[in-house]
Amino acid sequence: MSESASPAERPARVHELRLVVTAADYDEALRFYRDELGLPERAAFSSPDGRVTILDAGRATLELTDPNHADFIDEVEVGRRVAGHIRVAFQVDDSTATTARLAAAGAEVLAEPTRTPWNSLNSRLEAPGALQLTLFTDLGDEEEWEERA
Repeated sequence: MSESASPAERPARVHELRLVVTAADYDEALRFYRDELGLPERAAFSSPDGRVTILDAGRATLELTDPNHADFIDEVEVGRRVAGHIRVAFQVDDSTATTARLAAAGAEVLAEPTRTPWNSLNSRLEAPGALQLTLFTDLGDEEEWEERA
């Protein structure tokens, strides 16, 4: 749609991206994402029909990739193709410490933190709710990365 389209012709602005995960072990998933990963609880609802908790994950983006680039990302982060068509990535302050904490909380580490060509430190985990996670820490410029090493 062109920029010259009238406001009535433009699609509505999206205000939030919400990833909805159906977890067979709801309590385990809630403990993992809220208590271990540290996503603050924004709302929770319970009824005879079930339970839902909305966790705040900060700013959301939608990253679209073609299969070739998805293969490349997996090769860099894990060394082989392991992700399905959905993978959730969380930017964290310290991917090494967060990986260790989440592994102790029950996540399976698929790949320890690895420096990527896009200058971040990324790890890969299989987490509750059958989600594959990337934890990434932006390393900044080269000099900043050398100081952390």
